[in-house]
Amino acid sequence: MRRGHMRTVSFIARRTLGLLLALMLIGAPLPATAGTITIDGETMQGGLLRGLTEPGSQVRFRGRLVRVSPDGVFLVGFGRDDSGNFALDIRHPNGSKSHIELAVTERDYDVQRIDGLPPKMVTPGEAVLARIAREAAMIAEVRARDTPEALFASGFVWPAIGPISGVYGSRRILNGEPKRPHYGVDVAAPEGTPVVAPADGIVALAEDDLYYTGGTVMLDHGHGLTSVFSHLGAVTAILGARVAQGDPIGRIGATGRATGAHLDWRVNLFTTRLDPALLVGPMPEN
Repeated sequence: MRRGHMRTVSFIARRTLGLLLALMLIGAPLPATAGTITIDGETMQGGLLRGLTEPGSQVRFRGRLVRVSPDGVFLVGFGRDDSGNFALDIRHPNGSKSHIELAVTERDYDVQRIDGLPPKMVTPGEAVLARIAREAAMIAEVRARDTPEALFASGFVWPAIGPISGVYGSRRILNGEPKRPHYGVDVAAPEGTPVVAPADGIVALAEDDLYYTGGTVMLDHGHGLTSVFSHLGAVTAILGARVAQGDPIGRIGATGRATGAHLDWRVNLFTTRLDPALLVGPMPEN
């Protein structure tokens, strides 16, 4: 799999009224001033970009309005199979406009084979399809939230420590049958290993036994950015509670559709599935 390191986003910009358009270095603490836009992140499949523009600006990405915080922060992201150029359009408070073309870097994805799953977990019977649909609707409802607080501003850390046993984007073959790609990062660790909030958030879902994901917690990080933590052996997060980065939310298990103890961590920007590994640095040593 090809991954880039964190870098300043490059783009082609066109400004009206002759205003200056500039990029700042990643993590620059300076506030945006008139005519300045900063963008941090990875312009690649699965990447999340954090932008900063003047407060009161209107931002459109792929033709849709994007939430902008009172201090000018906004998020845009790219899915697993996105390719080509995507338009980012900003209308500034003074009426001037910026047009930015974001070119997405494509990636090569692994093929991951998982054998030994009970047949009913690979191809569920009719009796459980209604349950699966109900649970999918619960998860979709959380991913549709657009909380105005930029809780993601805390930054991200790994929610659990251990070997990485599954990566984002890999095409999965379950018991020899091709399935949908894997949209998360799997961390293998013994049952009972603590799982913590990778960033500040609100506990938007806390369930002990979902069909596919077993013990499951979802955190709302604001602006449509959510994390889901699956296969937990214990769920300690409390629905509706606010958590800070590093707060415990559960323990690793092997519940749901799992062949061994591990954490499946996934991140979405609304319906766009992101690569969690691009939000954090290398896995710390045990």
